[in-house]
Amino acid sequence: MTTYESMSLMISFSGLIVSVIVLSFTFSQKKK
Repeated sequence: MTTYESMSLMISFSGLIVSVIVLSFTFSQKKK
């Protein structure tokens, strides 16, 4: 595995986590 591949993997993984956090945040805001 090259450094570029691992970098792109980490970027996509962090992007997935960010989207999940944003989704949960908007969901909790709508509940109130």
